[in-house]
Amino acid sequence: MLKKLLVGLWMALLVVAISFLFWQNEFKYSLPTPVPQNYKAIAVGSKIDLKCCLADRKPIFIHFFNPDCPCSRFNIPHVSELIKKYGDRINFKIVVLNKERSFSIAEIQKKFDARIPVYFDQAIAKSCGVFSTPQAVLLDGSQNLYYRGNYNKTRYCTNADSNYAQMAIDSLLKQNHSPSFDALALRAYGCSLPKCNK
Repeated sequence: MLKKLLVGLWMALLVVAISFLFWQNEFKYSLPTPVPQNYKAIAVGSKIDLKCCLADRKPIFIHFFNPDCPCSRFNIPHVSELIKKYGDRINFKIVVLNKERSFSIAEIQKKFDARIPVYFDQAIAKSCGVFSTPQAVLLDGSQNLYYRGNYNKTRYCTNADSNYAQMAIDSLLKQNHSPSFDALALRAYGCSLPKCNK
């Protein structure tokens, strides 16, 4: 009888441990990121005044990134592909949002295998209405907000049918009206700001 009780307790402990690990590493990132209390929504079409990022009249793509956020780490290959594919027609920028550790520009560029501008200014996220990582922001040549949202409906960016950020880039480059996306594209998922905790 005692042996059955010990085995039962051991099995219950294993189930609890596995459930906790699943929550920490997977399920909590499939839930929408809570909207901060003082969040100020920025509507699509709004003018975004980013003096730091001006270079020419090309559209601007800003990748909001936290090296400590699992969701951000999982989409590095996808963002790198976007930079390689569209880098001659779009000005790519990376905004690192992490208050826990310091990273150098060279470290971030190495992660993406790209020599693109890297910023550490959380005010850029506020200007664009971003409150989680990873998030994509696409501005047209006049710095109007064209798209703000997720890269894909999966955090691993493996579903080609839901490459939302890439669809937005293609639409802008073809000079179409801003595409309409489902809630999975526009509702923030990932790691919360301001600390972007794991």
